[in-house]
Amino acid sequence: MLRILKNKIIFLIAMHLFIHDYTMADSIPIIVIAPSKTPQSISTVGTSVKVLTKKDLENSKNIFLGDALNNSITGLNFFQTGGAGTQMGIQLRGLPKAYTAVYVDGVKKSDSSTPKNDFYFDDILTGQISRVEILKGNQSSIYGSGAMGGTVNIFSKKGNGEFKKNYSYHTGSNRTHNLNLSYGGSDEKKDFYIGVERYQTEGISAMNHNDENDPYKNHTFLINYGYKILDSLDLRAIYKFTDSKLNYDAIISSFNQIDNSSHEKDSSATLNFTYKPNDSFKSNLILNKAYMSRTADNVVSQFFNQVLEQDYWSWRDTVSLQSSYKINSNHNVVFGIEKEFEEMRYNPYDFKGGWGSPTDFKKGEEITSQYIDFQSKISEKLFVTFGTRFDKHSQSLDEDSERITLVYLSDILGTKFKSSYGTGIKFPSLYEYYKSDEPESLVAEHGRSFDFGIEKSFVDKGLNFDLTFFNHKYENTIEGWKAAGWTPKNMPGVVRTKGLELLSNYKPIKNLNLNLGYTYNSTYDGADFDDPDLGPGSAGDFLNSQMVRVPRHLVNVGGTYGFSNKINLNWKTKWSDSVRDYGNGNVAGGSYRDMKLDSYTVSDLGIDFLYKDYAGFISLSNLFNEKYSQALQFSAPERALNIGFKKLY
Repeated sequence: MLRILKNKIIFLIAMHLFIHDYTMADSIPIIVIAPSKTPQSISTVGTSVKVLTKKDLENSKNIFLGDALNNSITGLNFFQTGGAGTQMGIQLRGLPKAYTAVYVDGVKKSDSSTPKNDFYFDDILTGQISRVEILKGNQSSIYGSGAMGGTVNIFSKKGNGEFKKNYSYHTGSNRTHNLNLSYGGSDEKKDFYIGVERYQTEGISAMNHNDENDPYKNHTFLINYGYKILDSLDLRAIYKFTDSKLNYDAIISSFNQIDNSSHEKDSSATLNFTYKPNDSFKSNLILNKAYMSRTADNVVSQFFNQVLEQDYWSWRDTVSLQSSYKINSNHNVVFGIEKEFEEMRYNPYDFKGGWGSPTDFKKGEEITSQYIDFQSKISEKLFVTFGTRFDKHSQSLDEDSERITLVYLSDILGTKFKSSYGTGIKFPSLYEYYKSDEPESLVAEHGRSFDFGIEKSFVDKGLNFDLTFFNHKYENTIEGWKAAGWTPKNMPGVVRTKGLELLSNYKPIKNLNLNLGYTYNSTYDGADFDDPDLGPGSAGDFLNSQMVRVPRHLVNVGGTYGFSNKINLNWKTKWSDSVRDYGNGNVAGGSYRDMKLDSYTVSDLGIDFLYKDYAGFISLSNLFNEKYSQALQFSAPERALNIGFKKLY
């Protein structure tokens, strides 16, 4: 019955989009960079892409980028293990977070201390970010390993216009303070930006089995300098540094909850040389060196109530040469070569005064890549992109990835049709190489994805639709369960995810904007459910076959109403369906059986206002003080008051 109802809804939406003959809305073309690493009009992009501009980020009033993405992007699943500074995960199209690649200023970010090289968003503040582009669907042909679900591209602020100072300040519940100071500008030869952001809060308890606060501090520094060496040669130098400290809780309720803290430093230095001798050819040489260190006083394991100090270091060097050549007005080609070197080192078993002996582990890898992407305008209304990438891993792994996209713009229907198909890979992580008894036997995970979407604007009704169907699967999953001998191995299980994404904007009157985002995810976690030691044929530990922490239904609604040109009321509500999550040692009998996280609804309400030379806001997040968890027994933010202002120039 539910399947029939779902199909009817899909059919009615599609018919509604097709049978009305309206022209597409006239607007200033949106230019995006991320789909093929070169500027192009979003109307010609066959991949689902969402852009958050500097204005969008400021209007969101979110201090953390993860929160801004969570509140703005449909088809994105978000979870956090506690309050500010705790692990903040982003999942695109129902796939685990390890299958979303993250790039900052054209350079890949990673955290090789995590089991699958997952990257978390918990330390990324919005104050120094100018733009974010989110690509959904398989992007490995351009972005390589780990981009099977999509890619998040983050761009730092740079100086523009008159040189001036800027500052903003936010405060709120739990003694939260965020101060952002910057100075920047540009002239004919150079642009310069320097910014520093300081965030601190007393926080909330990371786990819901105790009520002690877990404070967090974050200091972020950015310097971005651009200089025109010659008419055809530009230099850009970017340095970013983040220093953060967090207190957090042990998962097991009977363990030490007080002496768990971490201190993390993350730095990145980038040199970007841009050579553009004419309008047809452009080349970028990017050199990057990144370093991360983390010292954590944490519980030794889920089985022992003993706190230890653990140190971790990561180095990442990247050399990238990317070029684009405009063959003629209808055809463009993007091509490049990359060399990545990543190394990790940590001491996982330094039991001071306890059992065991210190271990100093060090592991590195190199990846050499070449890629090419063709963009063609077949006719006035038909656009095609085809790309391929070749990756060579130092573990004697050679892989290739392909992607093709199609866009057709129909004047008769006033509709954009878009579609993409891609293959992708994910190389084993350094952690998996370290933990495996047979690291030489590990191979890359492989994925395939397909999506099809339609975009339509009803100009006279102020209505816009973007509806996309997607289908993903990947195999050769690397797991470390009992069936694998408790060591990372490639397993036969296949992971699948398919569904619908609907994004709609409606402006019924001049001062009122309404928006709706809906995602339907049908997932199958074959990596777990097909495991004979864990699946339904074993002890029955699994509730169902869904992916962990991925709701089947996710709804975001919101709106903005302008009382005047100086006062705006804004509101947003998120409803998330119930989800499956892994159990832990607190589960009765210590069985670690799967648990169910209940559905929840969270609403935020705020007012933006202008007063003389200042812009300010007052908001209430989690307006009705909903009690919920996005990860088993981890706390979620309670109702909080937030106040902020910034100087206008």
